[in-house]
Amino acid sequence: MKAILRLKEVSVSYTPGKNAVDKVTTDIYPNTITAIMGPSGCGKSTLLRAINRMHDLYANVQTTGEIILKGRNVLEMDPMEVRRMAGMVFQQPNPFPTMSIYDNVLAGYTLNGIRLGKNEKEEIVEQSLQSVALWDEVKDVMTKRGSFLSGGQQQRLCIARTLALKPEVLLMDEPTSALDPISTNKIEELLLQLKQQFTIIIVTHNMSQAARISDNAMFMYLGELVEHGNTTQMFTKPRNKRTEEYLTGVFG
Repeated sequence: MKAILRLKEVSVSYTPGKNAVDKVTTDIYPNTITAIMGPSGCGKSTLLRAINRMHDLYANVQTTGEIILKGRNVLEMDPMEVRRMAGMVFQQPNPFPTMSIYDNVLAGYTLNGIRLGKNEKEEIVEQSLQSVALWDEVKDVMTKRGSFLSGGQQQRLCIARTLALKPEVLLMDEPTSALDPISTNKIEELLLQLKQQFTIIIVTHNMSQAARISDNAMFMYLGELVEHGNTTQMFTKPRNKRTEEYLTGVFG
């Protein structure tokens, strides 16, 4: 299978001479869930944010190497185009508080200055909310603000907002860590369905979550990619001693 995303010697530094992510090289394959695991401060979120150029928002962050998404180097593309191709969902549900549920779904188009006809808008909103199993719950309250919803519903709304732009890759930074177990379970079930259409990369502290839903896993430690491979194989027969120690609770 051909990789949809290729990272080649990717490094990210917040201070000159010190890499928070150090020369990471790996391939991500289409229609899979890849979990990035590792202790706090190991570079998981930093690597994830490099993929869709989030670090451009901060002057002191430098990213080097190559991030090839569908044959194009992300670091040489227009950042807004990159963020349409690689959508981000954050740890805390963050619907735009002044926008209605309807407008939240379309926010990516609004912010990118993309004009749509009324029928297009309605189709995108319904499809996006259907895809996150939220349509039936909100179709009669579309004019209410997104903040009116429960935490789990808000996170599904944020996922719908990302999916509305039809990204190639869905980047998720601990998307269930702020949610209760029932909402977490709904999001996990949703991700298993969404991987039929999208490629998903999820940062998680939760090893049992990684074991439950991911096809492949990456273990990072101190900015280094220590191991990347099939999740089941990594959890049962890790190739690296540091991976084994992390998975068995020796550290992390």
